[in-house]
Amino acid sequence: MTQQQFDLFIIGGGSGGVRAARMAAQRGARVALAESAAMGGTCVNLGCIPKKLYSYAAHFSESFVEARGFGWTVGDTRFDWQTLKANRAREILRLNGIYEGLLSKVHVVRGRATLLDAHTVVVGDQQFGAERILVATGGWPQVPQIVGREHVVTSNEVFDLPVFPARLVVVGGGYIASEFASIFNGLGAHVIQLYRGEQILRGFDDDIRNFAAGEMRKHGVDVRVNADVRSIVPTSSGLDVQLADGQTLAADTVLYATGRTPNVHGLGLDRVGVAQRENGAVVVSDHYQSSVPSIYALGDVTDRVQLTPVALGEAMKLVDHLFGSGTRDMSYEGIPTAVFTHPNIGTVGLTEAEARRSGGAVRIFRSEFRPLKHTLSGSSERTLMKLVVDATTDRVLGVHMVGADAGEIVQGFAVALKAGATKAVFDATVGIHPTAAEEFVTMREPVGG
Repeated sequence: MTQQQFDLFIIGGGSGGVRAARMAAQRGARVALAESAAMGGTCVNLGCIPKKLYSYAAHFSESFVEARGFGWTVGDTRFDWQTLKANRAREILRLNGIYEGLLSKVHVVRGRATLLDAHTVVVGDQQFGAERILVATGGWPQVPQIVGREHVVTSNEVFDLPVFPARLVVVGGGYIASEFASIFNGLGAHVIQLYRGEQILRGFDDDIRNFAAGEMRKHGVDVRVNADVRSIVPTSSGLDVQLADGQTLAADTVLYATGRTPNVHGLGLDRVGVAQRENGAVVVSDHYQSSVPSIYALGDVTDRVQLTPVALGEAMKLVDHLFGSGTRDMSYEGIPTAVFTHPNIGTVGLTEAEARRSGGAVRIFRSEFRPLKHTLSGSSERTLMKLVVDATTDRVLGVHMVGADAGEIVQGFAVALKAGATKAVFDATVGIHPTAAEEFVTMREPVGG
């Protein structure tokens, strides 16, 4: 079999893989990339982008109602699921084309890639040699082994359901489950969200978790904690979700969002001796090198931080390490994130519990209020903003928010956190009035110990 030779062969055309391919090719490397699905990976096709578009769509229902308080008369409204799906698909197709255009200097191979040895990749009946191989295959939704699991959908299928579900049960308590619960509630479904733990959004600040759950319930999502699913049974009218406590819930669709695992099935990692963790994640060094020196991995397949911007940063660091000066770094401290629930969550830095576990004295600043918009809109939605401050150094350790545009607001404060800003710097900053964001620079009195 004739073998083409490359400096770098990348398996996976998601955010990290495409960024690595493009930047390596720009530095003069001979690069190939294999992808079996639409270019852009989960984020573009089945994650961040379509999810945010659907979140925008879901907000209109409340906007129509709130407009009345500002003097607008809104007539009858009707949501069309098929129109939203078609418009989303058209936009995603456009983005697929953009991603393909970014790879003009890269040899793109269509198909599922498998490692033959430490320097050889097979795609169909083609064989490729490479000095280095990068695995960037991302993650995949996981569904636990319960009775009836074949009747559920995951985030991979939920964007294109043939019929809009009037009754949706969402199983899971993470950001994906909580986002889809909010989205489908806003689009008009009756949504029940089930989580087996004591509170949704594990890993976030406790005040944020409790406040967000309360606001989601006010918006109409039936959030139920300490709820475990025993089985899912098809009926003549849909699905029965049978719970461990004996309750049965009727649903048209059951969405499982109970975590994602590294997408490593069929890659041949075992064959070439690449070390993996129990869940399949590729074990890598600080420079993303696996236990096989010529094979690297980054992004969700390493199960470090499952965020698209993290994969992009890792790709930039790796390319600089392999084909540049080797001076670029990627820090995992102070990574901001947003959850597109209704209302949104934005957060960066340490939670209060994490800061207290560090052993130092902590000051907490918290503000809860009704946003100016809702003084006329009639909505009971409230906003929560919180700062976690090191009492010894005065450095701001965490910034947390639940409220409209929380992600947009916290992104800016993430820069301040990264720069090591103190509470005194926050206090000395003039606020933009009237905005919700100004509350972060006007909180003066700490609460608690």
